[in-house]
Amino acid sequence: MENQLQRGLKERHITLIALGSAIGVGLFLGSSSSIKLAGPGIMLSYLFCGIILFFILRALGEMAVHHPVAGSFSQYANDYLGNLAGYITGWNYWFVWVITCMTELTAVGIYMEFWFPEVPRWIWILAALIIMMSFNFLQVSAYGELEFWFALIKIIAIIFMIIIGLGMIFFGFGNNGVPTGISNLWEHGGFLPNGLEGVLMSFQMVMFAFLGIEMIGVTAGEAKDPEKTLPRAINSTLLRILIFYVGALFVILSIYPWNEIGTSGSPFVLTFDKIGIPAAAGIINFVVLTAALSSCNTGIFSSGRMLYNLSHNGQAPKAFGTLNKKGVPFRGVMVTSAVLLFGVLLNYLVPAKVFTWIASISTFGALLTWFIILLAQWRFRKSITPEQQKNIKFKTPLYPLSTFIAGAFLIFVAILLGYYPDTRIALIVGPLWVAILVIAYYAANLNKRQNEAEVKET
Repeated sequence: MENQLQRGLKERHITLIALGSAIGVGLFLGSSSSIKLAGPGIMLSYLFCGIILFFILRALGEMAVHHPVAGSFSQYANDYLGNLAGYITGWNYWFVWVITCMTELTAVGIYMEFWFPEVPRWIWILAALIIMMSFNFLQVSAYGELEFWFALIKIIAIIFMIIIGLGMIFFGFGNNGVPTGISNLWEHGGFLPNGLEGVLMSFQMVMFAFLGIEMIGVTAGEAKDPEKTLPRAINSTLLRILIFYVGALFVILSIYPWNEIGTSGSPFVLTFDKIGIPAAAGIINFVVLTAALSSCNTGIFSSGRMLYNLSHNGQAPKAFGTLNKKGVPFRGVMVTSAVLLFGVLLNYLVPAKVFTWIASISTFGALLTWFIILLAQWRFRKSITPEQQKNIKFKTPLYPLSTFIAGAFLIFVAILLGYYPDTRIALIVGPLWVAILVIAYYAANLNKRQNEAEVKET
């Protein structure tokens, strides 16, 4: 049909889109900040947060396999929590990705200065935005293929570093044949140099690094055979998190004392340099550049789909609900890109400290999205009979305990955002944005319009 999204995403596309979204600047560069807080214990933080996100993904997958739709958790919030919840979820997620894309695009300009310091940063930012917008006008199958290769570059770089790093640790590669061992994990103040408090304080930064992993759900409306592809993609996510996050950090923290990381750039650059690769900085710069482009590409993709879904629910202008001949919600893509252009200008003009603010605001938005996913799943279970619950094709493990634990953890991380002055702004801007959405919802009489639309449909 002309006004329906195409199911052109294969399992490998969905898996790599989710991993590519989560493996971004937060891991490559942001890991330095979290290592300072937790020391080698940061691996426990990534592991625990990874398990929590796995439960959230399973909760989302449970609904997505049962009812694969565009807009995913926004639609599920609409169906199981009410129109207002769906409206807030959709616009909040759009807001989260717009903010995240602003930082990624600005990062692209910074990374390009490494090779072309004489070229003004704004030129690279504008070029990247135009290119990413153009990619999002492709058929979804072409988009999936492009994002697959974007993500693969990051993954290959991490795997290569892990393999060579393990060779250095156990066989002395690049260290004159002398194994470095893993004593750095406990020699500089212990495995938990800042105690359990350091691990707890790192949770907020680690959760920001995971932002985007819920993209598996957004792709449900365009997945081929969602009953098979979604469960496989979700179930493999935790294992890959262990490899790419915990594995990479194990190598970095074994080779380098944790208290020296962050003083000389990215820990990934330090590790490649230690291995003996002279072009380490250039290689990692290229990888992080693709990471930023990939994340921005995914952000525009998901934002366009969210506006499409909001439009079909009567929660956004009807214009966002139309598709072009390739099945792309082009107006949503164009509006998102236009807002990003304004945001990039703001980011270029304000001090670097704003990155911390934007990251924390994005984290708040992500926490809200994940919490609503859990609430929607709980209401979904309540809305069906015990017999139907037994026949759920993709059940969440340990439900309802896993759902309650994950929800409590998200609330705890939101409280942690208020601990540091730099991230405290998230607890101001985030609730303020939600309040604005609620006021706009009732001011525009969207509740009445939706009720009238539902009556007409019945």
